[in-house]
Amino acid sequence: MSQGLPRKIKTAFILQAVIASFAIVIGVYVASTVAQETLTRQRMYAEASSFWEARRVNPAHPAPTSAAVAGVFVPAGALGSLQPAQVASLPEGIFKLPDNTRKMLVAVQPEGRLYLTMSFPLVDRVVFWVGLASIMLALLTLYAVTWLTYRTSRRMVYPVSWLAARVSRWDPQDADKATLSPEKLPEEAGSEVEDLSTALTELSKRLREFVQRERNFTRDASHELRTPLTIIRVATDLMLDDPELPARSMRSLQRIQRAGRDMEAVIDAFLILAREADVEPLSETFKVHDVVYDEIVRIKPLCGDKSLQLDVIDEASPELHAPPRVLAVMIGNLLSNACTYTNTGRLEVRIAADRIVVRDTGIGMNSDELKQAFVPFYRADQANPVGKGIGLSIVRRLGERFGWPVTLESTPGEGTTATIVFKQ
Repeated sequence: MSQGLPRKIKTAFILQAVIASFAIVIGVYVASTVAQETLTRQRMYAEASSFWEARRVNPAHPAPTSAAVAGVFVPAGALGSLQPAQVASLPEGIFKLPDNTRKMLVAVQPEGRLYLTMSFPLVDRVVFWVGLASIMLALLTLYAVTWLTYRTSRRMVYPVSWLAARVSRWDPQDADKATLSPEKLPEEAGSEVEDLSTALTELSKRLREFVQRERNFTRDASHELRTPLTIIRVATDLMLDDPELPARSMRSLQRIQRAGRDMEAVIDAFLILAREADVEPLSETFKVHDVVYDEIVRIKPLCGDKSLQLDVIDEASPELHAPPRVLAVMIGNLLSNACTYTNTGRLEVRIAADRIVVRDTGIGMNSDELKQAFVPFYRADQANPVGKGIGLSIVRRLGERFGWPVTLESTPGEGTTATIVFKQ
């Protein structure tokens, strides 16, 4: 299983085992040290107590001496003369000697001082081996329990991981119903996984029905919306050919033609964006120069009587293999925005080998407006609400769809520069 959940569970159990191992080792070490200190203390005080009891019965009883114990008794009247000064100045208690293998007990009674020096090799060995055995037993138990718990958790997670692997390779729009059917689930699968499988199967069915409805709508909308626009365009062309048409009527018909062409461009953009990403519209090889000049000709009437100079700078002659209508819609929207928000000055289109740059000398945008420029229905100039505010949003979405990223740079009062980059 290469899914993330099993790996996370394994990592969690490993971390838990490592942390618990450190805790066990430290705990056993501390417990062993405390036990060793307690045993040695009890042994030394017991030895001293035995000496004092024997001394009360026989004042001449000697200090205890054996292989592990070396005792020295100093009567009260002889203090300071029978032992070194550093020993004589020690208070009552137990002290570790510099060699770290022996300890000294200083016991004080009215009769004098008892100095017991003892080594505990047996106690040290017993404590060491008992501590080591405790650590090994605890660690083995911990690892065994951790492994068994991990195996149990892995078996419980396996159906979810199996389902995730199937879903990652599953196309809801072309799904094999048997792939996620309950009878195909692993034996360990619980009711939750079966419920998920059933829900995903039903979701696939509803999704296919939805996609089919969307495709039918796209096809029907393409036909039904284009038909009246074609009629309007042909009718206005015929009326504009009438030499006796009054100037006022001609201006109205030209506005109707421009609105019809704008509507056709919007419909084209929406229908292209409504298609699935893997269903590309008809593409062909075309010259970018031709599309730019066609849009310049189409946009000139929109500029009307404005003192606006339109320039096209050809630095290269790039060709693209794509739907030419897509690029036309993008350039048309950029030019339309430039004409709308530029009253005087210059509108420049520069054609480079890998990009198109549309620059105007219009009102421009500040940084806050620039951040929202691609937001649908947002207009920078609220005092002059021209258009619906979806042109730049369409440009951005079409650019993302066909791999032509769009960027904007703008300065208030100086103008805006839009760039379409053609990624090779």
